[in-house]
Amino acid sequence: MSETNPSETPPTSENKPHRPRVIAISNQKGGVGKTTTTVNLATAMAAVNKRVLVIDLDPQGNASTSFGIDQKHRVINAYHVLTGSADMKSAVVPTAIPNLSIVPSGVDLAGSELELVDMENRHARLKDGLAPEGHQWDFVLIDCPPSLGLLTLNALVAADAVLVPLQAEFLALEGVSQLVRTIDRVRKSFNPVLELQGIVLTMVDKRNSLSVMVENDVREFFGQKVYTTTIPRNVRISEAPSHGKPVLLYDFKSSGSRAYLDLAGEVLKRESAIIERPAA
Repeated sequence: MSETNPSETPPTSENKPHRPRVIAISNQKGGVGKTTTTVNLATAMAAVNKRVLVIDLDPQGNASTSFGIDQKHRVINAYHVLTGSADMKSAVVPTAIPNLSIVPSGVDLAGSELELVDMENRHARLKDGLAPEGHQWDFVLIDCPPSLGLLTLNALVAADAVLVPLQAEFLALEGVSQLVRTIDRVRKSFNPVLELQGIVLTMVDKRNSLSVMVENDVREFFGQKVYTTTIPRNVRISEAPSHGKPVLLYDFKSSGSRAYLDLAGEVLKRESAIIERPAA
């Protein structure tokens, strides 16, 4: 019987290269809680020892501000990764939260879509930039801008799943339906693994009959894709960014903090089910 050559040992689950799960937080409508959800979901994940990277792809840079990232630490940012003028490693900035880092936004990001139009492989610049460094994290959360342009397209091509924050208001369903169609188009053209991970209702006021009606309509329309957890209207959530902190650090006992902890539990449970799902 011939001896086994160690160099010919087939790879096992223990020695396969690690790849993070990439989740794009997206909704083309502004003011629905994308950044707040990204920041606090990332914080809650890091609190349970997940290694998390946030990519601030919104030119407004609110996620970077919410983590207290000073402008001097945004000199190399998401713009440079997308345009290839810097690699992902040099753009990553640690936050004050253990296990949590961020690729900040920068002022140049606002004009990057015009530059990307003429670039080769313009829809996959973020995916290509992330690939060499992805093994460092368990989850990558991308805070998308409130549009469906090239920045959001880059996020959707790089992502495994999309999480949609949805404000409990009358016109909410119309915007989400458009995003779902976009996800379908991206899946068919660029990223066959992309799926809708879930929809989280934000700014919910249970005392408001319209808010309750919208929630019921969304759950009826999207079914199990809607998380059980809802994010309430909460003044602490609104105050936290001005202090450069996620609400989980600003006021851990607030209803907003408890909601984001519950949401993180649901997201991680769904992610575990997806990871363990047998290949088709």
